[in-house]
Amino acid sequence: MNTPEASMVHGLKAGPKDLPALDRLLKQVPELLSRHGHQFVAGVARSLLDDLRSRALAGTLALAELQPPVLAQRLSECCAERLAPRMRAVINLTGTVLHTNLGRALLADAALTHVMAMMAGPNNLEFDLTTGGRGDRDSMVEELLCEITGAEAATVVNNNAAAVLLSIAALAGGREVIVSRGELVEIGGAFRMPDVMAAAGARLVEVGTTNRTHPADYERAINAGTAMLMKVHTSNYAIQGFTSAVDEATLAPIAHAKGLPLVTDLGSGSLVDLAQWGLPREPLPQEMLKAGCDVVTFSGDKLLGGPQAGLIVGSKAQIQRIRKFPMKRALRMSKLPLAALEATLRLYLRPERLTRDLPTLRLLTRPLADIQRLAGEMRVPMAEALSPRYRVQVQAMQGQIGSGSLPVASLPSCGLVVTPILSGKKGLGQALDELARALRGLPVPVLGRIHEDQLWLDLRCLERAADLLTQLPGLSQALRG
Repeated sequence: MNTPEASMVHGLKAGPKDLPALDRLLKQVPELLSRHGHQFVAGVARSLLDDLRSRALAGTLALAELQPPVLAQRLSECCAERLAPRMRAVINLTGTVLHTNLGRALLADAALTHVMAMMAGPNNLEFDLTTGGRGDRDSMVEELLCEITGAEAATVVNNNAAAVLLSIAALAGGREVIVSRGELVEIGGAFRMPDVMAAAGARLVEVGTTNRTHPADYERAINAGTAMLMKVHTSNYAIQGFTSAVDEATLAPIAHAKGLPLVTDLGSGSLVDLAQWGLPREPLPQEMLKAGCDVVTFSGDKLLGGPQAGLIVGSKAQIQRIRKFPMKRALRMSKLPLAALEATLRLYLRPERLTRDLPTLRLLTRPLADIQRLAGEMRVPMAEALSPRYRVQVQAMQGQIGSGSLPVASLPSCGLVVTPILSGKKGLGQALDELARALRGLPVPVLGRIHEDQLWLDLRCLERAADLLTQLPGLSQALRG
């Protein structure tokens, strides 16, 4: 701003008395008032003036910042910042496909379309269109879950931790649950299986040792106070070496001989055999049911590739007990994730199309050659954007599935490795942090990982190169600024 007025105030400090009154400031922004309304703009303006007053008292406020055009622009920016959503889309270049901190599974187009349609108007969430009477929201997905898994009945809640909690509370509240000591897992957020047992009102009985448990261990532990036997799939860690565990097919007769249900928690359970695409195999709910399990719980937003949900399938008698338990209402799914879950499950009716229609499987099975080709195409534009401060190279990488699924498995991948150009080690960490911060500050933030004094950008999850390439001018400007 090269006006005479601006030249006069350049370099001068402002005092509290130089600040305009609220009414005077608002008169300078009629367009903002028209767009957002008086109440909102006035509230933002008060906060802005309070901040400027504090800086004036501290002697850090320049008089030039209070010029009407400058102040009006700042107020407009503050309004935009206040209205900007906290939850934002990001570009996941971390190498972890199902990243817990980044929302886990991406929804399929069919799920997004169905959610939008169901949110746009009334729907039959709890209305039976055949009888004209009250319906059950579980009916939206129960038939699909039974068809896919072979279960007699099914119900759903808001996540798998809730599914485990509800199943234990409904089937074993006030009584004992027998679990192998080697299966007392802890999942994200320090949520431990023993704590779940306590919260559900059940008493945990540990059998076996950390690395070895035998059928006789379960048999000896059963008594008049036992309510059920439980298996927990250790999907987020692996014990190797001198180990022994009792599988569901062996444990089911032991439970049923005593009139007890067998419950198994698969955690990130998949509905299809991943081995057909060269991925490590995970146990399937349908296999657990055939082995004799009465109840099987698993997640909706991990390997299944849908929204956050806890799926409970099993015998009609046990599912009915779970469904009628009072806690069920507190843990039920709302219409939005339920619509997404229904649409996702329908994709499994056409299994040959899953690697095309389901983003989770599409990304997990993405050909390495495609990722390598993408890395080659992006290296030069990325290098030009980061020159002369950083060097960019194509690098083979090992990613992972994530979210506690298949912890020792890796996914061969490819990406870009960015290295600061420095004369020595000094300033290396600062240069990497600056680059990572600039990438996070883009309109669509880009997230990689710092590894071996370099920034690694794994391209497995980048399906549209333009999502990153169109932001490179902004990245260059941020690094120059």
